[in-house]
Amino acid sequence: MTGRRVGRVLVDSPLPQLDRLFDYAIGDDLADTAVPGVRVKVPLRSAGRVVDGYLVEIGEADAADRPLSQIDAVVSPVPVLPHRLYTLARRVADRAAGSAGDILRLVVPKRMVRAEKAWLAAAAPEAAHIDAARASRADDVLGEYPGLTDAVNDARRVALDAPPHPVRLSETDTVGAWALLLAAAAAHTLARGQSAVLVVPDHRDLDQVQRALAELVPETAVVRMDAEQSGPERYAAYLRVLADAPCVVIGKRSAVYAPAASLGLIAIWDDGDPLLSEPLSPGVHARDAALVRQELEPCALVFAGHTRTTDVQRLVEAGWVREVPAARRRSPRVVLSATREGEARGARVPSAAFAAAREALRTGPVLVQVARPGYAPTLVCAECRRPARCAVCGGPLRAARPGAVPQCSWCGRAAHGWTCGCGSTRVRMASSGSERTADELGRAFPGTRVILADGEHPVAAVGAAPALVIATRGAEPIAVDGYRAVLLLDGDRMLQADDLRITESALRWWSNAAALAAPGAPVHLVGVAGPVARALATWTQPAYARAELAERAPLKMPPAVRVAVVEGTARQVQAALAAVHEAVPGLDADAVLGPVPVGDGAEAAGDGARRALVRFGYAQGRAVADALRGAVVTAALSTRRRTKGAPAGSRNTLRVRLDVLDPEL
Repeated sequence: MTGRRVGRVLVDSPLPQLDRLFDYAIGDDLADTAVPGVRVKVPLRSAGRVVDGYLVEIGEADAADRPLSQIDAVVSPVPVLPHRLYTLARRVADRAAGSAGDILRLVVPKRMVRAEKAWLAAAAPEAAHIDAARASRADDVLGEYPGLTDAVNDARRVALDAPPHPVRLSETDTVGAWALLLAAAAAHTLARGQSAVLVVPDHRDLDQVQRALAELVPETAVVRMDAEQSGPERYAAYLRVLADAPCVVIGKRSAVYAPAASLGLIAIWDDGDPLLSEPLSPGVHARDAALVRQELEPCALVFAGHTRTTDVQRLVEAGWVREVPAARRRSPRVVLSATREGEARGARVPSAAFAAAREALRTGPVLVQVARPGYAPTLVCAECRRPARCAVCGGPLRAARPGAVPQCSWCGRAAHGWTCGCGSTRVRMASSGSERTADELGRAFPGTRVILADGEHPVAAVGAAPALVIATRGAEPIAVDGYRAVLLLDGDRMLQADDLRITESALRWWSNAAALAAPGAPVHLVGVAGPVARALATWTQPAYARAELAERAPLKMPPAVRVAVVEGTARQVQAALAAVHEAVPGLDADAVLGPVPVGDGAEAAGDGARRALVRFGYAQGRAVADALRGAVVTAALSTRRRTKGAPAGSRNTLRVRLDVLDPEL
């Protein structure tokens, strides 16, 4: 019997029950173009339509009497899905109880015909050459961390405490020393004929890395993958990554999947930044994806930051990641500022910090970090001091400027005629945002230039001239040669957030701001005491992460354990939990928290939405993920066959997410 070619296709569909490979016959007319990795169109009999997909692999020829649909068309001759990328997407999705298609949707851009034609017509890129001068400079930078070069060469997993100071690249260009360190590691890797992938949280970090790479790597070998690029630019960059010539890929969280050839290095900067956690399903953190990829494609894996997350510290203590300390320990000059005798209690800027700012303004810029943007982010009743809330949605009211009508921070409505429960109609400002701080400090330092940097007023860099830079956390611009002083305000307010990782996050915000100071410049942390303040003052962030991890272990809180959030109807959640207990018989009695109702009133009654948390050990991860994924597929199939008269709530889709940063019921 004559055999026929069979292609295994992953259809592009959000339905969990279709997250597998389907066999399709390959017709003679597609024999030359239907190769693994190309985009195809295939009929889906269950839906009665043609859908997009990827031809993942060619199966062995089988008997022609097996009923198979044929591949309808090959969309593009370019293999955009190399098998290593599919394997990575499959493994990451299985670990997170998600779909491989959802992972690939983050990585593979939409096809742009003109960009594709231009790429096919152009000559293949050549391997980049790192000249002796650039190679020597890269080795000098890496030499500050003895053993780092060997770790990169030997494909090890390492954790680095980045140098906390800025470095000047040119007369007017300054970047963080961390950016030059990652660029040096990438240049060293490229010189060895391998690709490097550098992953950072946001566009400002991306710009710094790109400028640092320009000093060490030829421009043609640097590929920027950024969702903010235009469609053709992003697709052209992806096609360049697919080429055989090694390159340096820089990008945000999804760049961790970039299918670069001959991978030799993955470096992740500041893995504690929540921007590295993917909000879309299945919600995999770039750190976890990098760990999976390093296991599949042996390469060096570097976690670098000014602080150490408890997640990385757990890996260090388990021996999975090794610390590489710097040859010379450097740290900013941190001062814990508090109000002195005779000063107003709770003064926002104590006299010591005020004097430091005044002295620093004689020679250069001063950075002032605040907690919130706007003028007055929080308003309270002038009589009873209760928080002022929107009468429509219940959101907190804020003041855009002095004397303005209060506005809701959630829905944006103006609160005309607001009345408190006590009968008062007057509000007072209970906090100061970036705009109010800029206004107050501008009056305190007359004649000084004031620069506001927050979400609505983005500023990437400032010069070396004296200026007051008022910035919200994470929006601090870099200054040429560094700031002459740094004031960290509102620390006590930051620590009041209802968040499991708030102290860890606050330490990261403060450390990143302190690292912008010039060597020897004072960094004043105002109004904060305790272990987290001492960790900043002594610059011992790894020790703080170690202590935090030790406290969470007996409480079974992440990252000591993994946590899955299960949300759906009461029946769906109960079925999912039953599947988990069946798959993992040894699960602890207190492993499941909930379920609890989600929503108010009628929505929470009967078979309404419920939410539960499942805590489990890392060794149980595969079994729990498989059980939850099976429950998701079962729930999806049951909603399609909903019986007549079933409650509307039963059509809700079961949602599962693993490894959430801040799990809460």
